[in-house]
Amino acid sequence: MAGPGRRIKTLTSELNKVCPDEGDGYSVYPKSYYDLDVVPNLRRSNSTFSKSKRRPHFTLSSNEKENLSSWIPENIRKKECVYFIESSQMSDSGKIVCECGYLRERHSEEAIKPAMFQGKEWDPRRHVQEVPTDAFGDLCFTGLGQKVAKFVRVSSDTPPRVIYQLMTQHWGLDVPNLLISVTGGAKNFNMKLRLKNIFRRGLVKVAQTTGAWIISGGSHAGVMKQVGEAVRGFTMSSSLKEGEIVTIGIATWGTVHNRNSLICPMGSFPAEYVLDEETQGNLSCLDSNHSHFILVDDGTHGRYGVEILLRTKLEKFISEQTKVKEGVAIKIPIVCVVLEGGPGTLDTIYNAITNGTPCVIVEGSGRVADVIAQVANLPNSKITINLIKKKLSTFFKDSYEQFTESKIVAWTKKIQDIVRNRQLLTIFKEGKDGQQDVDVAILQAMLKASRYRDNFGHENWDHQLRLAVAWNRVDIARSEIFTDDHEWKPCDLHPMMAAALIANKPEFVKLFLEQGVRLKEFVTWDTLNYLYDNLVTSSVFHGKLQKVLLEEKERSAFSRVPKVQLHHVSQVLRELLGEFSQPLYPKPKNTERHRLSIAVPHIKLSVQGVNLRSLYKRSAGRIAFTMDPVRDLLIWAIVQNYRELAEIIWAQSQDCIAAALACSKILKELSKEEDDTDSTEEMLTLAEEYEHRAIGVFTECYRKDEERAQKLLIRISDAWGKTTCLQLALEAKNMKFVSHGGIQAFLTKVWWGKMSVDNGICWVILCVLFFPLLYTGLIMFREKRLQPMTCLTRFRAFFTAPVVIFHLNILSYFTFLWLFAYVLMVDFHPVPSWREYVIYFWLFSLVCEETRQLFYDPDGFGFLKMVSLYLSDFWNKLDLCAILIFIAGLTCRWITATFYPGRIILSLAFIIFCLRLMHIFTVSKTLGPKIIIVKRMMKDVFFFLFLLAVWVVSFGVAKQAILIHNENRVDWIFRGVVYHSYMTIFGQIPSYIDGVNFNPNQCSPNGTDPYKPKCPENKANQQPIFPEWLTVILLCLYLLFTNILLLNLLIAMFNYTFQQVQEHTDQIWKFQRYHLIEEYHGRPPAPPPFILFNHLQLFVKRVLLQKPATRRKQLKEKLEKNEEASLLSWETYLKENYLQHQQCQQKQNTEQTIQEIAHRVNVLAETLDLDGVKRTGLVEQRLAYLEEQMFQSAKTLQWIVHSLSSSGFGSEDDAPTMVLSRAPEMKEYPEEEVPETFQAPYHVSARNLSYPSSTAVRFPVPDEKVPWEVVFEIYNPPFYSEERKETDPPEFSRDTLENLSKINFNSMDGEVNRQSFHGTYMVQDGLPLNPMGRTGLKGQGILRFFGPNHALHPVVTRWRRNQDGSIARKSLKKMLEVLVVKFPLSDHWALPGGSLEPGEALPQKLKWILRREFWPQFQKLLNQGTEVYKGYMDDPRNTDNAWIETLAISMHFEDQNDVEMKRLNSFLQGCDLEVTVRWQVVDKRIPLYTNHKEILQKASVLMGAHY
Repeated sequence: MAGPGRRIKTLTSELNKVCPDEGDGYSVYPKSYYDLDVVPNLRRSNSTFSKSKRRPHFTLSSNEKENLSSWIPENIRKKECVYFIESSQMSDSGKIVCECGYLRERHSEEAIKPAMFQGKEWDPRRHVQEVPTDAFGDLCFTGLGQKVAKFVRVSSDTPPRVIYQLMTQHWGLDVPNLLISVTGGAKNFNMKLRLKNIFRRGLVKVAQTTGAWIISGGSHAGVMKQVGEAVRGFTMSSSLKEGEIVTIGIATWGTVHNRNSLICPMGSFPAEYVLDEETQGNLSCLDSNHSHFILVDDGTHGRYGVEILLRTKLEKFISEQTKVKEGVAIKIPIVCVVLEGGPGTLDTIYNAITNGTPCVIVEGSGRVADVIAQVANLPNSKITINLIKKKLSTFFKDSYEQFTESKIVAWTKKIQDIVRNRQLLTIFKEGKDGQQDVDVAILQAMLKASRYRDNFGHENWDHQLRLAVAWNRVDIARSEIFTDDHEWKPCDLHPMMAAALIANKPEFVKLFLEQGVRLKEFVTWDTLNYLYDNLVTSSVFHGKLQKVLLEEKERSAFSRVPKVQLHHVSQVLRELLGEFSQPLYPKPKNTERHRLSIAVPHIKLSVQGVNLRSLYKRSAGRIAFTMDPVRDLLIWAIVQNYRELAEIIWAQSQDCIAAALACSKILKELSKEEDDTDSTEEMLTLAEEYEHRAIGVFTECYRKDEERAQKLLIRISDAWGKTTCLQLALEAKNMKFVSHGGIQAFLTKVWWGKMSVDNGICWVILCVLFFPLLYTGLIMFREKRLQPMTCLTRFRAFFTAPVVIFHLNILSYFTFLWLFAYVLMVDFHPVPSWREYVIYFWLFSLVCEETRQLFYDPDGFGFLKMVSLYLSDFWNKLDLCAILIFIAGLTCRWITATFYPGRIILSLAFIIFCLRLMHIFTVSKTLGPKIIIVKRMMKDVFFFLFLLAVWVVSFGVAKQAILIHNENRVDWIFRGVVYHSYMTIFGQIPSYIDGVNFNPNQCSPNGTDPYKPKCPENKANQQPIFPEWLTVILLCLYLLFTNILLLNLLIAMFNYTFQQVQEHTDQIWKFQRYHLIEEYHGRPPAPPPFILFNHLQLFVKRVLLQKPATRRKQLKEKLEKNEEASLLSWETYLKENYLQHQQCQQKQNTEQTIQEIAHRVNVLAETLDLDGVKRTGLVEQRLAYLEEQMFQSAKTLQWIVHSLSSSGFGSEDDAPTMVLSRAPEMKEYPEEEVPETFQAPYHVSARNLSYPSSTAVRFPVPDEKVPWEVVFEIYNPPFYSEERKETDPPEFSRDTLENLSKINFNSMDGEVNRQSFHGTYMVQDGLPLNPMGRTGLKGQGILRFFGPNHALHPVVTRWRRNQDGSIARKSLKKMLEVLVVKFPLSDHWALPGGSLEPGEALPQKLKWILRREFWPQFQKLLNQGTEVYKGYMDDPRNTDNAWIETLAISMHFEDQNDVEMKRLNSFLQGCDLEVTVRWQVVDKRIPLYTNHKEILQKASVLMGAHY
């Protein structure tokens, strides 16, 4: 047993062993357990799970269980009764129970032992003690599947921060974007099936889409059961990718049935819980569909409602937290959803509305919800006690007798206060205003509450937009935020645009673009740095970027990794796009500081200490550095594989073909390094999609104008690193794009040069052999000017065409091979002949040409890059190999001793030169694909040889070891092991292997004959020793696997390769064709060996004259700015056509059409259903109206009969009034457009039930009972007067009940003015009566004087000015600025001023913000001001006998250069540092006290200004 100050430690594997079984009852702890020393401060757990993401139905590891088992008991308590006091009531089983509700057996010995406490009144503050909790861990519901929930038993006094830390750090819950508190009836109730389905669907949808937490009572009854069934329906129909809905049940521990099974001091992993409703009695079972349970314990048993206070505190604490995720920081909003409910639910709604929490009332769910819904759209003057009585009798039929008159009055008062705050109240009515789901009502309620919340400037709208982005509900943003009520400036949307990009919310990005966000203004250097700082850490691009940063750190010897800069990004992008591209972002000089130099303090919209709004304020005035902001955002989206986001951005691009091809290239490169197979497939699919987009746009362009479309292919794009579309497509191996008919037509045009493509190849060859035929008109040219000319121009145009150069080189190469073969076979002498010298000279020209190709660098890549590009081509490698072998053979040929080996080497070189012919044949549409097939099959053979080598070597070694004994000759070992085994595959089986055809003359017995193999071991009779059957079996198995299995495998591989290539033969050939065309397009026209003259010319031009290499314009062309802009505009126009065409095709898609029809049918069915509901309601209203009219008609007829029976006719005034054309009960008003006559004519704040700065509670006073003239027999308000504080100064005068008789009301009582601005007030029983009526509280309250307490509030204003000095206007009215002040410990701003001290002219609070030397001058300004208001102030401090009256004076400065205003501003600067003073634009949403806003409104009206 652990002593005091130590905690019990148990191994994780033994956790469940120390837990009592389900039937053991509650654990009884010895006194030493109560005395455990508990650390008051929270200890951080070492659990790794606390830092990981939440995962559904996870299983804790041993370390996590041990950490949780130690952290929870140290920081979380439970409550237990430590003194047994017998109760007068017996238990259900007839046993003696304590006042706490538990049996005597459930108490410890120490609790039962002391006799001195027997018979005393049980007090929970003295008789209940906190001890470490003994119930926590995992909860598994027996027989209900594998779902595991989390649970913990907590004390009712547990701090909310501890529970919040448990949920977020130890249970691993993500911080919510929204908190949904569902409250209502705790008992089962009936709902209409349709309404039930709507509620369940809407609740789940809002929780899933917004990432919300749902908090309920957690029991398997009433509204909690509805929540659980909604979650269960989602779980059964959703996939694992959709995640888990967090549903937190907060219940009372003492009312949980079968809670015995949850108790285990070291935690239950899991605890088995049986949901048994049949035997629960007055207790409740936990709902199996909740994911987490917080069981609140106050030490009692069977008492409901214990959890309410802790639940309220926890919800308030969570709503005060700020969540920062994906670029958006929001205060976690909370909304209360109400179904059905009783008195407790009404209190919950009232408290929520009082605390500013929006509530959604589901009409049709019953009881309280329906009572509020029925009167929600009525003016407060119509909500009377009699009306509430009527509604209660309708919706509380079974329990209406329990409502006393005082309770009905209290209900009326609370309902009036609830309905008065219409901005916080949303009634969800099936079919109302197009509402079909609760989720829309919930989110609309949040936005409506935010919209009506007082804030400066655009803060309200910004907050609403942040909520919508955090919830990812673009539908709500469209319908509720981007309306005509507010005009959004594009620059105001920039911070949220960045947040939407980071959070990968494409619908919001699309919405912001529709709202006028210009990417040229949005994308700045700082913005891009910020976006790349927030890359997805799991992306391949992020890993490559970090590698670049680490390399820079190592090179520069930095102490830490440098921050991401755009030149780092450019380095990675160049690696992905290819080294042929130029850097996209320049490296800034040391003097340039593109990033923010200081960290901005954390405010609402911030991530990692960088304030988005501040970022755009700093960057707004700068010209964007980049040439194409769309490109920058597109790259950022593509490298993270954001499909939808990239699609939206690409649709905004101008250079769209190049952009699509670049995206395809980047995605293909990233997919090579992606480890996740699914991500790799997604990238390749997206790359193919962008290739199709490039093809689609190019097709549109080619159909419109072939020449301009082909110009797009070779235009140098500065935005993509000075590359061309054609170059990007080739680097990305986009065969479909390159094989496009328009591109092939362009390549054909390049291939034929200036000649017409209609020329026959035979005529070309004929002109090559006999060039005078050029002047006969046999060859046609494209350009008209070349047709009639017979000069050198036609000759040059013909012989510089790539097709002619190609055929000249073919003739030259065949001549070279023929001469080379002749020399090797016929004319190869020790002394070279002239023909052999010609071969050497010819080879020298070939070497010069390969050297030219190596050094030819028109794009300025550098020598190393050119070497890399040169060696990346297979045919260049083959050329290099042939030349090196030829040089080696030539060297040996000149040495007499190696003359013959030299000829052998030269013969090998000839073979390689012959293989080079295959490259020439690739131009043929027939042979080209076959050569590609051969190359692919060579790879298959290479890998096949590894498999074959295993069988060949294994069989060869075994055969050699069995047949031959100790063969020492290496060459014959190789022959026996490898050569003979390999030849066996082709049927050449050694004769000695089976001993049948063995001939001793064909071998050497001792292995001495170098030309014969060694004989197998024999017996004395010349019979072989080895078992013949064994070698035969091995031979059969060897042939079976090699001849049948492996060779057929090779054939199958060849067949697969052939089919794969054959399917794409045309594409592959067209793609390979480009490289041949490019080679001969840049090749000198003369064939070897005459090409040396061209080389000499190039040498003079490049080396001697230092002229740079230039690329011919046919494959790469730099356009003029005007021409380029025109071309890109044309491309953009046709891109829009392509996108529209794609949309039309999607609409015509059969599957899409079926889905749309199904959706329309569903909408139509729901509309008809809703129309039926509306018609039913309308019929009911008409019947009620008809019934009322019949009643009135009967009364009228009765009056007529009575009048006629009399001696004379009755007067017309006595006749009953007929009902109007429409019953008044049917008139409803929109929740946000209540007529002014609906506003309460009486004071409201003065009747708030909770009196400020005290625990006093007012007597409820409905509106109709406010006037003193109205009889209110049950009115019995409490009396409250704050006692004098010890901190009050001696001169601080205050009325007391003792000096009440000495007070002279309605007059000047010494220096105290007891006169009211409203005239003489009544005095009853020595106490003055509030002239505005009852407040629900007698006494003085916290005010200083009985009767009126006078105050002074100056309204200091000036005109708001534009930058040019003119007066700003809104709705044609001038705009004001008012001086407002915020005092310490206050959440509201206020007008300067306050209560007047007796005998003082200026309030004390006004003196706090002004220097003493300015007080007299300010008094003069007040005397010159205009009276705005004088009278009663509706203040929550008012009581029946004390109230506040104020005098509001307007001080307006007309001129912006007013001397007095400047003096005022200067004296304000020296005010108290704890008081904040500012000039603020006057608007109806300015966050002032309500009564101060009314004064400000009067001042604005007085001056005709905007309000």
